[in-house]
Amino acid sequence: REGRNQYERAFGVSSKDPFGAMYRSDEEMLKFMAGQNSVWSICGRDVLAAFDLSPFTQIYDLGGGGGALAQECVSLYPNSTVTIYDLPKVVQVAKEQFVSPEERQITFHEGDFFKDSIPEAELYILSKILHDWDDDKCKQLLAKVYKACKPGGGVLLVESLLHEDKSGPVETQLYAVNMLVQTEGKERTAAEYSKLLEAAGFGVIRAKRTGKLHDAVLGRK
Repeated sequence: REGRNQYERAFGVSSKDPFGAMYRSDEEMLKFMAGQNSVWSICGRDVLAAFDLSPFTQIYDLGGGGGALAQECVSLYPNSTVTIYDLPKVVQVAKEQFVSPEERQITFHEGDFFKDSIPEAELYILSKILHDWDDDKCKQLLAKVYKACKPGGGVLLVESLLHEDKSGPVETQLYAVNMLVQTEGKERTAAEYSKLLEAAGFGVIRAKRTGKLHDAVLGRK
């Protein structure tokens, strides 16, 4: 009814730090990471195959969590290496619980991508990241990604896209309510994501609906 998120009221934690509440215990963090992994085991391949990503061999999965999307990526593109960039405690759990040391194509980088530097790569994947944040934070992050990106490289946004008139899909509208309740972010249309990418400097922007829960938007440098 208030049209603003209720995180502080529910958890006593600032809504500007949603993961402070989401990761408030090891049990909660593990549950969240396992949930995200199950999503990518169902529809990870669809978003990664929406565009031909084979030209990109050096990939960073920003906020890659438990690594299921990274695993789908190296399976689909065997010449690629994927670095999961996430908070130190998330990386620790991913190494212990989800990603085997034998998976040599997957490596880890500990950090907070808003505060710390982002290393150079050919492709950056932001899966269900931008919908957590308002436009200003999204622009700030995408500008850092653009600066780090190799010329000719790109960024792949994986999000649930609203229709341009925001009339649906109903699943995405439900996600939008969830974002309103829990985060500073929102679900967006393909045009809205394109504007954010353009503001950061990316061009040749294409969006593809997969017919599943999540869609793909690719921007090039």
